[in-house]
Amino acid sequence: MARYTGAVCRLCRREGQKLFLKGERCYTDKCGLTRRAYAPGQHGQGRKKLSGYGLQLREKQKARRYYGVLEGQFRHYFELANKKAGVTGENLLAILESRLDNVVYRLGFGTSRPEARQLVRHGHFTVNGKKVNIPSYLVKVGDVIAIKEESKSSEKIKNVIEITASRIVPKWLDLDNNTLTGKVVAVAEREDIDLPLEEHLIVELYSK
Repeated sequence: MARYTGAVCRLCRREGQKLFLKGERCYTDKCGLTRRAYAPGQHGQGRKKLSGYGLQLREKQKARRYYGVLEGQFRHYFELANKKAGVTGENLLAILESRLDNVVYRLGFGTSRPEARQLVRHGHFTVNGKKVNIPSYLVKVGDVIAIKEESKSSEKIKNVIEITASRIVPKWLDLDNNTLTGKVVAVAEREDIDLPLEEHLIVELYSK
């Protein structure tokens, strides 16, 4: 399945929730969901009752869209989560949170996950001193993520840091604002993940 390249506000409207795909715009009155709080399309304002399968599918799609993950990648993450000890749904979210693009976003080095993904692809970050430009790279406890020295003077990076200055960094990450580096100090736990997801529905979907 190809990556979605259309208007991202349509995705928020389809899920009926803000996915925060456009950074700070999502917090303003310009947000597409705020202006049109119904699903896109000619039947978007009709009332629909979803089946059990429909609810499970919508939850999976919502999670995929939050993290910007393709179907094949998502299923791979589920298989990894299912093999780990513990609660599969919570394992899945922890794996998604450990993606480099998400960690960059959580540290405030990107105003949105899509922007963080783009900055990673453009080679602005290092992991343990080595350049990594793969958004899906999974970081581990102890890894240090940093903005490259030559990128710190970039107007784009400076603007992002200024915009996200008040963002609260989750407790499983440690941010040094002086050096613009972050460290993974723990595995993300469910209570640390502020997304309105019902991960048990995703587990039920893949367990059929």
